[in-house]
Amino acid sequence: MLTEPGEAAAMPDLWNLEWASRTGMFAALSPVAKGLPEIGWPNCELLNEMADASGIRIVNARGQRIRFVEQTSKLSRFEDGFEPRTYLTGEVMVRPLNWHDLFNALVWMSFPTAKAVINARHYDSLTAQAGSRRSPVGDALTMFDEDGMVVLSSDDELLDMVREFRWKELFWSRRKTVRKCARFLIFGHAMYDKAREPFVGMTAKALLFRVPAETIALQDGQLNAAVDQLVAALVHDSGHLTQGRALAPLPLLGVPGWWPQSEHDTFYDNTTYFRPGRKRDQSPASFSSS
Repeated sequence: MLTEPGEAAAMPDLWNLEWASRTGMFAALSPVAKGLPEIGWPNCELLNEMADASGIRIVNARGQRIRFVEQTSKLSRFEDGFEPRTYLTGEVMVRPLNWHDLFNALVWMSFPTAKAVINARHYDSLTAQAGSRRSPVGDALTMFDEDGMVVLSSDDELLDMVREFRWKELFWSRRKTVRKCARFLIFGHAMYDKAREPFVGMTAKALLFRVPAETIALQDGQLNAAVDQLVAALVHDSGHLTQGRALAPLPLLGVPGWWPQSEHDTFYDNTTYFRPGRKRDQSPASFSSS
């Protein structure tokens, strides 16, 4: 069948599960990805079945069960907006054949408490703004929800290197320590969508946590559960995540093992991507789990 110029670019990608095992970038989604089909795009019915079978309580901040529903034409009422509808009814809108929305559903299954708290703060922020421009809080929440990452480390110095943009020292000189003492988990669903076709320039917005070595050693669902609680507790505190600068920029292709070029020290000499540091007093905070 012939297509008009530009039409192919607008057509949805064919379904495939190749992305799920490609790199460590998708590690946090691996427990739920096991429920995805080999053939056929996962529709809302299947996503709801996966959520029900997860064994995890997936509810919004009002205790309503999260249900994935196909997005219809948007209405003008405030209650029909994406965040209000999720907060008021538990319904998360999903566009058919849409990777961005699919990853949002998978993140809900992976970090349900954190997603519920983010949604509640979004709702409060939108209500307070009364339809005016999005607030700095709303901006910060959106940055993390879309492009967020969680960095865990049992070594304070590694977190300092992230905060101070000391990328080559972190990812190359201290590579063995990073592999032993740190974990990097993508949270944002837009970042997962980008990670299907990685490109130099991909930069996540990170929350940094100092955790015990026992947390670093956790695997699969146990690690997700720990991160879920850490992020939820932090975001629930209205004194945190009040502006975008609270998040630490992190060039995620520098994480060891996530990009072929990261196996060469010269990769980290690209200062357009691995930008030099900022002053310590201008750096995002890191948080302790203890």
